Amino acid sequence: MGVFIDVANMYHSAKNLYSARVNYKEILTKAVAGRKLIRAIAYVVKAQIGEEESFFSALDKQGFEVKSKDLQIFPGGMKKGDWDVGITIDMIKMSPQLDSIVLVTGDGDYLPAVQYLQFHGRQVEVMAFGKTTSAKLVEVADDFIDLSTESRRYLITNRRY
Repeated sequence: MGVFIDVANMYHSAKNLYSARVNYKEILTKAVAGRKLIRAIAYVVKAQIGEEESFFSALDKQGFEVKSKDLQIFPGGMKKGDWDVGITIDMIKMSPQLDSIVLVTGDGDYLPAVQYLQFHGRQVEVMAFGKTTSAKLVEVADDFIDLSTESRRYLITNRRY
């Protein structure tokens, strides 16, 4: 099985819903659930803020391969730093070696990727905070784990990574 985490999506969901940070180690433990883990990848965006390097290092120590890209800032101030296409391509490339794929995001943009992977025989599970998850993504996923039901387990409050 493989775990693919859209860190920016999870970060903003936890921050907006709970004013807290995500406990990625607990999410990985829940995602694996005793199965054989082949790859766990956390996709991050570098925004050149102070705590980033220690956070990325913590993800690495927790068993994640960390893939990063720089935040793009366009003329006029618009910012972009999503990994949707990169995560989708990685899931598709790795799917021949995986029976199950756990996608950790609430972003409905992944709907076509989930459907493609399912069409090709992969079980696709989605983990995210229910209130910020696309209803269509929940509907299409083979299993949806709402992290809000045990939010204390999956959140870190008043603590640094």
